[in-house]
Amino acid sequence: MTKAELIEALVERIDRLTKKEAELIVNVVLRSISDSLAGGDKVELRGFGSFKVKERRAREGRNPKTGKKVMVEAKRVPYFKAGKELRERVNN
Repeated sequence: MTKAELIEALVERIDRLTKKEAELIVNVVLRSISDSLAGGDKVELRGFGSFKVKERRAREGRNPKTGKKVMVEAKRVPYFKAGKELRERVNN
């Protein structure tokens, strides 16, 4: 599902909601999650899952084109862990 499809699904399910309003809602939700993660906070949506930021340490990697060793800097990456209800729904 794309962002546009998510917006369309909102419009279809909620009477009197315009496409512009649905787009605003989706953008606010996604922006709020992004802002929280950027600030180092965890975002938990009960029944769906949780988002958090994990720290990756610096490591030695390889350039796939040349095979040369390169240093990969430490970084923070977003991480999603599916909640129990979502895992069960996906597996059934």
